[in-house]
Amino acid sequence: MNTSFKVLISVFCVTMLITSCSRKKDTFINRNFHALGTKYNILYNGNIALEKGRETVDNAATDNYWQLLPIERMQVSEDIFFPGQSKNQDFERAEEKAIKAVQKHGMNIKGKEYNPQIDEAYLLLGQARYFDQRFVPALEAFNYILYKYPASDKINTAKVWREKANIRLENNELAIKNLKRLLEQEELEDQDLADATSILAQAYINVKSKDSALTQLAIAADFTKKNKEKARFNYVIGQLYNEFGKKDSANLAFDNVIDMHRKIPRPYYINAHLAKSNNFDMENGNQIEFLEYLTDLEEDRENRPFLDKIYYRIAEFHRANKRDSMAIAYYNKSLRTNSGDKDLKSRDYATLGDMSFDNAEYKLAGAYYDSTMLNMKLNSKPYRVVKRKRENLEDVIYYEDIAQANDSILRLVNLSEVERLAYFTTYTEELKVLAEAEKEKAEAEARRKASGSGLKTSENTNNSKSSLGSKSVRATPGGAKTSQESDFYFYNPTTVAYGKSEFVKVWGDRELKDNWRLSDAKGKGSNSSQDIDVAANATDDERFDPEFYIAKIPSDQKVIDSLAKDRNYAYYQLGTIYKEKFKEYELAKVKLETLLQNNPEDRLILPSKYNLYKIYIELGLSSKASAMMDEIVNTYPDSRYAKILLNPKSEFALDENSPESLYKKIFKQFGDQQYAEVVTKAEQYITQFEGDPLVPKFEILKASANGRLNGFEAYKKGVNYIALTYPNSEEGKKAKEILKTVIPILAKKEFVSNDTGNRFNVLYSFTNEEKDQIEEFVKKLDNSVSKVSYFNLSTSVDFYDANTTFVVVHGLKSIQGAAGFAEILKENKDKIDRDFYSISSPNYEIVQRHKNLNEYLESQ
Repeated sequence: MNTSFKVLISVFCVTMLITSCSRKKDTFINRNFHALGTKYNILYNGNIALEKGRETVDNAATDNYWQLLPIERMQVSEDIFFPGQSKNQDFERAEEKAIKAVQKHGMNIKGKEYNPQIDEAYLLLGQARYFDQRFVPALEAFNYILYKYPASDKINTAKVWREKANIRLENNELAIKNLKRLLEQEELEDQDLADATSILAQAYINVKSKDSALTQLAIAADFTKKNKEKARFNYVIGQLYNEFGKKDSANLAFDNVIDMHRKIPRPYYINAHLAKSNNFDMENGNQIEFLEYLTDLEEDRENRPFLDKIYYRIAEFHRANKRDSMAIAYYNKSLRTNSGDKDLKSRDYATLGDMSFDNAEYKLAGAYYDSTMLNMKLNSKPYRVVKRKRENLEDVIYYEDIAQANDSILRLVNLSEVERLAYFTTYTEELKVLAEAEKEKAEAEARRKASGSGLKTSENTNNSKSSLGSKSVRATPGGAKTSQESDFYFYNPTTVAYGKSEFVKVWGDRELKDNWRLSDAKGKGSNSSQDIDVAANATDDERFDPEFYIAKIPSDQKVIDSLAKDRNYAYYQLGTIYKEKFKEYELAKVKLETLLQNNPEDRLILPSKYNLYKIYIELGLSSKASAMMDEIVNTYPDSRYAKILLNPKSEFALDENSPESLYKKIFKQFGDQQYAEVVTKAEQYITQFEGDPLVPKFEILKASANGRLNGFEAYKKGVNYIALTYPNSEEGKKAKEILKTVIPILAKKEFVSNDTGNRFNVLYSFTNEEKDQIEEFVKKLDNSVSKVSYFNLSTSVDFYDANTTFVVVHGLKSIQGAAGFAEILKENKDKIDRDFYSISSPNYEIVQRHKNLNEYLESQ
């Protein structure tokens, strides 16, 4: 009896279990069985995976406190993933759990869902996709909840998440409309209200309605239960108030963050302090107390990870109070923290560059601007601003290098044999001292390593462990130990430092790039003729021998004269640059006065004196200005400068003999195809105005005219000359770009097949003896062409070479059509009967460029 009863009970339990697993029967047991399994098993594990993934995303995000923070801390990646791929395994697991809940426990019977947990499964699915940055599939999941489960207790949460996805998809106006309707129609609970208002604030920020965003953020900050969110919302409120210029309101928001202190992550706390400090009133505030406040931040051990920003803020304080030396010290301390904040580094370098620029230390400023650009987003607006500043310094750095290098060499040239020996003896003695110090340091390091290795060997022997011998154990970044040879070069910081020092001695400061050994691989502003280290190929004995260096001093008078000529021209350029571009009249005065003391070429003397006259006027040195004016007028009475000084109101600077006026004249001649005349006059003016800033413009005009006269090779030669002779002028830079990008294209001289063309021309050739016939011929041709309505035809008169001019009909559609059109013109009323050539437009360009008409005719 008992046995039968047990069997019946077992059968009944098994039957109940099997029937309760059914997803197609709406019974109390079925509903609760699947609901409990969904909630406490699948969704529980799915939500754990979701939270783990959210924590990963939160830790991976990097906030840029220099800009307005986004409301939600999530860094959107631009990486592209194929459908079905996931960026994060935790979100993939959460999505799998959500899908499993729907597939295994969904009770969709006749279109109605009877498992009350399925709406939460779809919410988990949407959230997993959202944080995995698959916003369109996430939006589909949230919309499905709103469509299928309108009575769900998660309906408002789903609406908020749908708008979060809409905002990520840049549907900001739609999100604002839906969220405003939600807030008007529903009574949201605390966290739902905080989520709705915070994401509405983000939408307002995105559409530039930041005043509306402030109101919503204030509500979100009051109702959120999460301390991280409360701190973030208050910090953004402070940033917005700062944008509106309301510093007191901003400080109240930052104080709300500071008051939370240890309840929130440290970055919020420190950056709130720093943001508040930026609002300090430098004129009316107590500067002593404020400096103590900044010092307390600096000395707090907990703030060590944020010293880069604290040092920067202290530097800004000292700079505002015109304590430049203290400011520079703290900017450099900020840089030495090796911060990973590129925005901060760019600010440090840019400020140091600006300070060096203000102190007329242009070469140093250029170096700082180079470092600034390395820490900025390429081609961003701030990058372009700094790049323009750096380019303005290009000429200064280039000519300063030449002037300094050549001055140094010429000073050595002018020393007596005894003075040279004394100078280089002192120099080599200093080298020996440095070498000895390096050697002692290396030996001490070697002894230390050997001692440590021996100790380890002894300890290992005493402990019956495997001996490492002469090997030392090096900790890898991951914390594991790797046995390596103790004398391996890159594991010894002393030998590495020594190697770096030797590299700089031999090769100089080289940029990391391909072919770095080549002389043209040097950094900007270097003077390649002087950059080669004389000790590059020297032995140790030669390096410490004064006679080795003395032998390197040039003795050939041609070389010495060339150095002096280059040095003087550099001084002239520096004087004009400091005067015209930077308004640094004292620096310009020193450069030009030094130039006149160095026996310059005649072409530099008069313009230097005229520029000095202008500088003396600007500096209020009236007696010097009068003396310089008398010297120019008396010594160079027929010069343009003398005429300007004698009658400044007549504006001789712009008279018909000024470089500007003459340039305009020959430019007009260039447009009129008078190329031979342009070349002749350009050569004359280049010699006449040598040293004038307009000379490179005459050169480029001459090169272009030569190209039209004599073809591609003449143009290439002219452009190459400009690039080499005027490397730092605008024309020189353009010439370099032309050589790099345009010349390889123009060099192609192979004719293309007529079958590939879609525009063709008819050429009528005239020699110089027939030039007087061209005008009448063109009239007749234009009259005939005007009667043709089925083609868009035009005519032109084109220079070909010194002996030939073409009259061209443009706009025909085939090579046969061009020839046929010319034959028809022979029979029309005007009787245009003359030898012609038919040619496609691409081939006509090649013929004009390379002057190879005969080759074209032979190829047809």
